[in-house]
Amino acid sequence: MNSIDLTPLYRNSIGFDHFGSLLDNALRSNTTATGNPPYNIEVTGENRYAISIAVAGYEENELEIQTEKDVLTVTGKREDSGKSEYLYKGIKIHDFEQKFNLADYIEVKGASLKNGLLTIDLVKELPEAMKPRKIEINSSGKVLEHKKEKAA
Repeated sequence: MNSIDLTPLYRNSIGFDHFGSLLDNALRSNTTATGNPPYNIEVTGENRYAISIAVAGYEENELEIQTEKDVLTVTGKREDSGKSEYLYKGIKIHDFEQKFNLADYIEVKGASLKNGLLTIDLVKELPEAMKPRKIEINSSGKVLEHKKEKAA
């Protein structure tokens, strides 16, 4: 299966144009083959999420978290000092880059590194204009104008 026909979705949905390309990219990519560290995506509350990435062996200064547009990128770059001499080296610590597509209004609130887990806290904050509001029905036949409240 190379692509999915999303025509039924587009019949009664507006603004999901990029959804098809996101789905195609997700189906094409195989994250287990890239060698990226394992991660969890957890729902921690209403409109709250956490991404936990196993980064054992990395220090805080070797990790970078960046957001650009709607993509969260986590990068780990480890420099080998070359001072150690190994009889056997079975622990593979390599550079990585992991990207996560963020939905609209998802913001990164913070990150912490504890016990080899990098945890990134996310929250979905809808602007007031996007929150549900009640629309009055006018039975008098007059057109009511929506008055904007003045900011204090």
